[in-house]
Amino acid sequence: MALPLYLVDAFTDRPFAGNPAGVCLLAEPIPDAVMQDVAMEMHQAETAFLLPEGEAWRLRWFTPEVEVDLCGHATLASAHVLFETGLVPPGTPARFHTKSGLLTAEHEGTSIVLDFPATPAEPFPPLPDALRSLAIAPVFSGKTRFDLFYEVATEAEVRALKPDYGVLDQVPYRGVIVTARSAAGSPNDFVSRFFAPCCGVPEDPVTGSAHCALGPYWQGKLGKDDLVGYQASPRGGTVRVACRGERVRLAGSAVTVVRGELVLPA
Repeated sequence: MALPLYLVDAFTDRPFAGNPAGVCLLAEPIPDAVMQDVAMEMHQAETAFLLPEGEAWRLRWFTPEVEVDLCGHATLASAHVLFETGLVPPGTPARFHTKSGLLTAEHEGTSIVLDFPATPAEPFPPLPDALRSLAIAPVFSGKTRFDLFYEVATEAEVRALKPDYGVLDQVPYRGVIVTARSAAGSPNDFVSRFFAPCCGVPEDPVTGSAHCALGPYWQGKLGKDDLVGYQASPRGGTVRVACRGERVRLAGSAVTVVRGELVLPA
């Protein structure tokens, strides 16, 4: 069995930047264990699997170690492949049935805009292991539906983080978001980084789902509904965030860097 397989750099307009995701197009269901094996073989932060379902698509995301409930960059990559191949016609939104409900993606100019649920951060006492791993003194400590969430005082602190992953791996959450307001004169409103070693992703280059929490948080602090976030990983990437009540619209570009076939035993 040969299945179309793509590698797409998401939240970037140039190759070899942003966050790479595998995208596999299925004609029929395959076992969960096989999807997990493929994700391990791809060795990207997430690999997405798309299966036609009526006029929409069933979308699932796997890290090299586990299936996750929500992933922004692999959804952006999936929409990019569907639009690029013509499987979703021009002017038609891509609709995805997922573990986080119905998600949509549509073209706006040169960007793809995702409609995701907001996952606001609520105050939560800092976990000693997380603080020890990150060596931070947060000015805000919280948690979201999936992750721990810390604000630190400066952009420089975010950029300088060098976590102890052996300690951070013991934190019982999907990941840890660390953020700060952007430095004066920056074109961005805030910066962030995201670490998820317990899911097999020590540092995620650009995390769309984290911006479902970052957007509402900085909306409240800055008094702006439309924001620009920069994820300051080594690859880096920009996410434009529009907060709309209980929904968040995430906008970015994507670039296909590999097209090929996944060959599975018959």
